[in-house]
Amino acid sequence: MVVADSQSPDTGTILRVRGRLELKCQLDCTDAPLMHKVISKTFEALHSQVKSESCVVTVCDSPVFIWPNRGVYATPEEITPDTLCEDLQQWIQTDDQESTGKRSAKKKLKKSSGVSVINLRLMTEATRKGPLPAPILSRTVQKSHFLSTTLPMDCVVRTTSDDTIKDAFERLLEALTNQLNEMEKVTLQYMKGTTLLVPEPLHFLLPEPKGLVTVVYPTGVPDSQLETQRKELHQQFELPDGWPYFRRANAYHFPNEPYKDGYLRNPHLVLTHPTLDNGKVYLVQGIYSYHHYMQDHMDDNGWGCAYRSLQTICSWFQQQGYVERAVPPHKEIQQALVDVGDKQASFVGSRQWIGSIEVSAVLNQLLGVTSKIMFVSQGSELASKGRELANHFLTEGTPIMIGGGVLAHTILGVAWSETTGQIRYLILDPHYTGAEDLQVITDKGWCGWKGPEFWDQTAYYNLCLPQRPKVI
Repeated sequence: MVVADSQSPDTGTILRVRGRLELKCQLDCTDAPLMHKVISKTFEALHSQVKSESCVVTVCDSPVFIWPNRGVYATPEEITPDTLCEDLQQWIQTDDQESTGKRSAKKKLKKSSGVSVINLRLMTEATRKGPLPAPILSRTVQKSHFLSTTLPMDCVVRTTSDDTIKDAFERLLEALTNQLNEMEKVTLQYMKGTTLLVPEPLHFLLPEPKGLVTVVYPTGVPDSQLETQRKELHQQFELPDGWPYFRRANAYHFPNEPYKDGYLRNPHLVLTHPTLDNGKVYLVQGIYSYHHYMQDHMDDNGWGCAYRSLQTICSWFQQQGYVERAVPPHKEIQQALVDVGDKQASFVGSRQWIGSIEVSAVLNQLLGVTSKIMFVSQGSELASKGRELANHFLTEGTPIMIGGGVLAHTILGVAWSETTGQIRYLILDPHYTGAEDLQVITDKGWCGWKGPEFWDQTAYYNLCLPQRPKVI
């Protein structure tokens, strides 16, 4: 159920090939062993199709076509089997080039965050060379079942700066073959009568040195019914049982793909870490969404900061695969507090503030997540909490909500020196009211590193430290 690419995607170039292969077969009976045999033969035909000379791979948004089974023949003619993979990027056209119609224009694309992705499309030539035989029509009358589905092929291969097209495409063909094998296993395992469940390839980024792996799941089967498979994967890759690495929500998000919901993810990743004497940086683990004032057509300016911090925390648990529940809106948060007896019914729809204790109660009520509460009688004491905060990000890795007698914020990490006691806090500020502009948010400090003076030195604070469930 898994295809591994043991190299990390942190640097280099990722080749990602996607395409659709049509699985069609005719069943003359519904005997399970015979049906399985026919389906397996159909998969053999798809293997032959991938290995045939009619198999074509095109570089998306470019004039480049490559026939991997014809000695890696390519067009334009400047591209040869010995061309470096990363050089394919110069053929990829930008939106500006497309608008001018200059298809031959070439531009070197900038690489971001040390990794670039070249998207490829898997295709098949529809015509054949040479004279074709005359068509023959025949008519047969019989009862049979016709099965048809589309296989969504999706393979990735990471290349280094020295890899040629020939080297990379040999690995891509091997990855396509392996994925077809995994799809066949999943198709036969989850077949119900004459109904096929479409196999779904997903990519997951594992801790170093394991890198990207591809897992094939049956579409429509919820994560709750795939725990046995996930346990086997954890054993195969020697992963701890306390983190849901292989839940669908944890699927790797490629750096060149926008998120459909419009929220920014992990804006802190573009920041430079502060330098402290003998200091270390301890950060939130995983992915979260940035929630702030005035989003979702909701005017909560001046009262909704703790709600937004709570939404950021909820997004973390959702995007790590711990829960499938959507991030709750303000009224759902308020209703949860009414349901647990913390507020009166009139609280729903109001513009009343909430604090860390209420955030903890909502996390427990809606997500089943427990939290620890850290009480600080005055802001000046936060400077001495480096060890506790560092330990939280090491062991739990969840965002922290901090509130109390003043404004609420989200703490995403700390830079702390055990020897000198110096500390800086990575703050995500929910009071931002602008658009989802990463540069503005980071340049203006809405997401940024703050010193101990950031806190009101005389005000009290409560910190809600969500605890990560130990699940697979």
